[in-house]
Amino acid sequence: MYKRVRLLLLFVVVWFGVSLPQLASSTPTAVAQPGRIQTIQFASKLVGKTLPYSVLLPLNYNDENAKTKSYPVLYLLHGLAGHYTNWLERTQLIEYTAGYGFIIVMPEGNDGWYTDSATVQNDKYESYIIQELIPDVEKRFRVSALRSGRAIAGLSMGGYGALKFGIKYPQTFALAGSLSGALGAASWTETDLRGYEAIWRSLQPVFGAEDSSTRATNDLAKLVRELPSERISALPFLYIDCGTEDPLFKSNLDFAELLRSRKIPHEYRELPGRHAWKYWDAQVLEVLRIANTRFTK
Repeated sequence: MYKRVRLLLLFVVVWFGVSLPQLASSTPTAVAQPGRIQTIQFASKLVGKTLPYSVLLPLNYNDENAKTKSYPVLYLLHGLAGHYTNWLERTQLIEYTAGYGFIIVMPEGNDGWYTDSATVQNDKYESYIIQELIPDVEKRFRVSALRSGRAIAGLSMGGYGALKFGIKYPQTFALAGSLSGALGAASWTETDLRGYEAIWRSLQPVFGAEDSSTRATNDLAKLVRELPSERISALPFLYIDCGTEDPLFKSNLDFAELLRSRKIPHEYRELPGRHAWKYWDAQVLEVLRIANTRFTK
């Protein structure tokens, strides 16, 4: 009974957390800075549809003395039921980044869990990020093509996606970060979700049956447990935080314990907060700070 109640709380918060009026009303309004924001309407061949992405440029990107300079890039992923515009609309990201010298890219992931679907042939949201988005960004903008100049992070569904990209593609990213990550997504079963059909409708097409290979190859805990010891040093630095009032808190704490048991370098933070934009607006500052530190190593 306790498990069912906790799951209900988790699902209500995760599913509706990006759209509740009370959360939106408490979010600061960003002040636009001309020339810093671009939106690219990218026609994905892998997904078979247009997947727009927003780009937030450093203040000096268009200065004459910066025309030949390349910049590090942070990919920032949205959560379930969210979209590529969320970070710009619901946080003070524009103001927060004024003092940093790197580019931020915010892609559209729909409700695809940043995973190649087990059941829908064209829903290849993992391959899209790696094979299409990153090369397109590097073609259009003066970004570093080096691992040391590339990071990825996200909230909730995006936190799951970011850590997964870091673990599965360690040669691609120097940092992978999660805010309130839905880290157990690939292990949730139909039994767990009985009575919560809306959530299951987002997960089942992506991960498939309980014994599917898609679940096995995208289960974060399984990936970490089975990671050969000699490959640990190749992983990017992992950053994880979660609010102590968040229904996802226990799963984040457990994942951090797993990282510790495998001696995988990471930073884990727990602090007061819920699964809400007020929390993410505050904690994205930590992602920016840590990304900047990793970029300069």
